[in-house]
Formats: sequence, structure tokens, C-alpha cells
Amino acid sequence: MARTDAMVLGAGIVGTSAALHLAKRGVSVALVDRAGIGEQTSYGNAGIIEGNTIFPPVFPSHFDALLRVALKRAGEANYHLSFLPHVLPWLLAFRAASRPDRLVETARLIRPLFSRAVAEHEALMAESGATHYLRKTGWLKVYRNESSFAGLAAEFDLAAKFGLPLNALDTAGAQALEPSLNSVFAKAVFWPEAASISDPLGVTRAYASRFAALGGVLVAGDARSLHRIGNRWRVDTAEGALDAQECVVALGPWATDLLDALGVRLPLAVKRGYHRHFRSQGNASLSRPVLDADVGYLITPMEQGMRITTGAEFAPRDATPTPVQFLRIMPRVRELYPLGEQVDGKTWLGSRPCFPDSRPIIDRAPGHAGLWLAIGHAHWGLTLGPATGRMITQMMAGELPFCDPAPYRVQRFN
Repeated sequence: MARTDAMVLGAGIVGTSAALHLAKRGVSVALVDRAGIGEQTSYGNAGIIEGNTIFPPVFPSHFDALLRVALKRAGEANYHLSFLPHVLPWLLAFRAASRPDRLVETARLIRPLFSRAVAEHEALMAESGATHYLRKTGWLKVYRNESSFAGLAAEFDLAAKFGLPLNALDTAGAQALEPSLNSVFAKAVFWPEAASISDPLGVTRAYASRFAALGGVLVAGDARSLHRIGNRWRVDTAEGALDAQECVVALGPWATDLLDALGVRLPLAVKRGYHRHFRSQGNASLSRPVLDADVGYLITPMEQGMRITTGAEFAPRDATPTPVQFLRIMPRVRELYPLGEQVDGKTWLGSRPCFPDSRPIIDRAPGHAGLWLAIGHAHWGLTLGPATGRMITQMMAGELPFCDPAPYRVQRFN
């Protein structure tokens, strides 16, 4: 049997960042995962550090948009019909959280955490030898419909109040930034303070290597074996039992497998998502991620090729992959950008762990001494991993966190 001061369950970007922050304080830490470092949800994202984020994804507000989703014609969403009764309560809560007044409230609540996103990554990258993955070139959102662009007034207003710069562009202005884009859109918005990463897996592994260099221990084990032994937590690993005084749950979409068994019931759902990598035709290239907002996909340059990421799919987490969204979006992708052949013929599937208000939980687990939660980061796990790691570490040390933790408390669901 081995003992540490703390264990972190889940070696995605959130858990790895939390373990690294704890190790930096001299805490004895074990990072536990049944798979490899960063190989699950953290691997498949769009690589954007969204320090400029204002509004979260929302429930469709217009009938025509909702109808496209219902008829399975939308690029931004898909669903398994048999799953809808199970996810309906969550969808209704998500719809309520998408009201304009609630969105403004959410934007204000999350801003202090998001404002630290890029700086927290930069700090960990500098000490982990990972700065070569970072691009501080912003990101570009293009809008094919004038009406979509006109609907951004509230977002622009809040951006000004938050001091977030943006550039509203016409087609020619956007093509000055990205000459390889074709003229199939009417307007664009450039967010210069966003950053992006050329290999999210590489970044997570670099943070894990830094954690190990500080004395942290990487252990293969199944988090579902977690149980209480006296005043300590125990998990079964490939190397035997591991005990710790404190435990951080950073299991992403698998958190409910553990928490339900412990009697901690939370409204966590998953939005599945897919990606594929492609070559570019000729000399075409991109310097930053590009969101085709009206179609519902993102194209981002990665070390593996041009990564195309889909919108959300509402289906059981472990159901057979159904990447039908690619059939809907690929003709539109090729309208916008000259893609070549797919790189490896593979389609990646992951699950984003989402609460209906699009905020994570960073807090103590109710009713369980020494158990901490860092879960539900939705579309922003990569963005918020290091910031969450710092916050949960400060809370575990009894310190005042760098920003108000109230928006991320468990109690908002009780």
C-alpha cells in the first residue's frame, strides 16, 4: 500500500493541471487514470484558449434553427432519438439558462476565471518546456448571414464593458488575415486576445512531465474503486492500494460513474463531439482557428493537419459513434477552405462534460470530507485547466482563491 497527501483522479488537462499545482506547493501527489495522459476528452478539442469568451453555447432561440436540429439537418447538433427522454430535463434547464438575462449573468460570473486563462497556461508552459505549442494569433469567427452578425450586438456591448478587444470585419478584412478563405461569408469577427495550441495532447503531456519532475507519481488505476478507509481515501491501482488524505475528482464525463455511487447527484450531461484531420490543398494555410458560425464547425491548424471539429451530439456517452455531422458540414467546409484528403482515415470521438448553466464545479464534494470536485468544464476544459488547477489548490490550502469561487459551488444545484 502507498500513501500520498493527495490524489487526483483523471489525467486530462484539468486533472493534470491540478496535480501540477499541488506538486508545485510541495504536496505529495499521485495522478491516477486508467488510460494514458491526456488521451480522452482533452485530446479532441479545437485547441483554443478562450480567454475572450463571453457567452457560452446556447439552446436554439429561433424556430428555424430548432427545426433544422429536429430534422437532423444542422451541422451544430445531432441526437439519438432514444436518448432524448433521458436528457430532456437537462435540455430544459439548458434552455432556461440560455435566456438573454441569464446569459448576461453567466458572462459576468465567469469573466474573472476566463480572464486568467491565457496567463495561467503561459506560466505552466514556460516551466514545462511547452511554449512552442502556443500561438497568440487570436481566432476568427465568420458569419455567412448578415442577420447572424447583426445578432452579436449584446456580445459586442459586453466585450466593450469587459475591455476585450475585437475587430468586426467584412469579407476582405477577414481574408487579409486568412488569405486562403473563400468569399462565402459576409462578415467576420477577429478576437485578438484568444490564443491557441497546436497539439493539446502535447501540452497535457508536458504538464504531466513537469509534475513528475517535481516528484509527482503517475499511477494506472480505476477511479470507480474509490472508497473511504478511516479518515483517508483509497483507490485500487495496478500497483496496489493507494491512500490519500485528500482526493480531487477531475474525471470529466466519467465523474458521475464515481459520484453517483457516493450519493453525490449532479446534473451533468455529455455533449459528444468528433474531429478529423485533413491536408490542405496546394499552399493553403491558416494562422489561427476559424469558426464557421452559421454552419456549426471549427477548422483549426494542428500538428496532425487541419482539424475539423463538429458541434454537439446528444447520445449516451458510450454509444457507438455516429459521425453523421461530417456528412452535413464537409461540403460547406470545402466551400470555405481548400481542404485536401483526410490524413489518416480516423474519426475521433469524445464527450464534453456539461452542466446546464455551462459553468464547472470547483468545490468541496458535499458530505465527504477531503473530497474535491473539478468537473463539468464543457467546451472549456483546455481553456480553464490551469486556472482551475490553481483555484482548487488554493481552496485545498485554505487560502482565498484568486477569484470568487461562488459561481462554481455545488450549492447552486441544491
